[in-house]
Amino acid sequence: MSTFAIAGLQLEIDHGDNINQIAEEVRGLKRRFPWVDMVVAGELAAFGPKLDKAEPLPGPAEARFAEVARECGLWLVPGSLYERSGASIFNTTPVINPDGEVIARYRKMYPFLPYEQDVAAGDQSIVFDVPGKGRIGISICYDMWFPETTRTLAWMGAEVILHPVMTNTIDRDVELAMARTAAATNQCYVFDINIAGRLGYGRSLVAGPGGEVIHQAGAEREIIPVEVDFEYVRRVRERGWHGLGQVLKSYRDGEHVFPQYADGAASAAFNRLGPLQKPASGGDDQGGQQPSAARKSRGD
Repeated sequence: MSTFAIAGLQLEIDHGDNINQIAEEVRGLKRRFPWVDMVVAGELAAFGPKLDKAEPLPGPAEARFAEVARECGLWLVPGSLYERSGASIFNTTPVINPDGEVIARYRKMYPFLPYEQDVAAGDQSIVFDVPGKGRIGISICYDMWFPETTRTLAWMGAEVILHPVMTNTIDRDVELAMARTAAATNQCYVFDINIAGRLGYGRSLVAGPGGEVIHQAGAEREIIPVEVDFEYVRRVRERGWHGLGQVLKSYRDGEHVFPQYADGAASAAFNRLGPLQKPASGGDDQGGQQPSAARKSRGD
């Protein structure tokens, strides 16, 4: 069979050690829905957005998650946590298999600057295979604002994209539109799983390979078990959703060379944007930037 069950955990968490809470949610989910194969939590679910909680990986938090995955016999993608590596800190998502083995770690490529300060950018896209089922990719929150990150995962063969987020600002509706767009333009499932409670507005979304909404959560705690079908993804990619656009084939066969990707390319328009910094009051930013009510906060 080509089906595989993934459950999103939209949890009400706060600053501090949330690992026991996540573990109990995973255990309860497995008891209630024994057919679930994988569990995904929101961004920075382990400790919230506190840099002083950063740990080396492998480390104690990851080991606790590995124990839960092994105990419950399922794949666990526990959102993300801050990883300390030498002098750098990364926002990192571990991928743990049912044997409790960490088979991959993805470092967020686009920290939410200028707000997610002192967090380094990862430099590798990550996909992994579920034996006998299909290929899955990882993206974290602000990454999806850069379509190249999602297209790269599709180019690497991802048929499902897991996208932990932590958003507690008024641009959540825009993110939902982007999640659906990412699913449609890359003909894959997208699991966009947010935090609820003080640190997140919830409204997690699961979209199918035509951009269709499979489920959109409310604002409070919610468990979202969905059975994905890898053969459905492959059929959509081969024939088009409802027999319409064969997007990835057109991208593959196109002869366009986009100028912004050429070595040494520069943009006068981009150079005029000014420095990457927090907006000042009254619109007095360098480079003429205007403050926006839709800027994100990290719940600090």
